[in-house]
Amino acid sequence: MNDFDALLARVLGQARALGLPVSARIDPHVAVNRRAVTRFGCCFQRGKDFRIELTQRLLEAPERACLQTLAHEVLHTCPGCRNHGLRWKEYARRMNEAYGYAISRTGSCEALGVADSRPVRHLVVCAACGMEFPRSRRSPLVDHPERYRCRCGGRLQRQF
Repeated sequence: MNDFDALLARVLGQARALGLPVSARIDPHVAVNRRAVTRFGCCFQRGKDFRIELTQRLLEAPERACLQTLAHEVLHTCPGCRNHGLRWKEYARRMNEAYGYAISRTGSCEALGVADSRPVRHLVVCAACGMEFPRSRRSPLVDHPERYRCRCGGRLQRQF
């Protein structure tokens, strides 16, 4: 089982060693979200204070996945980095190069080495290449797949 608090301290040290302007007002205790299904982590800001939470699914994940997710969230505490804009991407690139992470705007279960336990309630499939787009919630893609195209250019169809 991963010790998220110790891993957070490690990531903060790494970011500061690179001179990244991470906030000094990050709660040192990582909250565990037992309900999160589609996201791995989140950074909340209240006033000038930040709190980071990770999904319980990462408790049994490889340490690398936890470090990478924590690094992603820590970067959101830098000034001008609440979104995934150019500054956030530059800081992510620097962390990736220095520590071998693969921090990106979004993570996948496969990339993090975590079992995908999300329920698939809706499935959209490309008629041309067969690529599947599983969704646990209704979305514009699920309701109107005819408005979208696959990367290959094929038409999308709802299966269920």
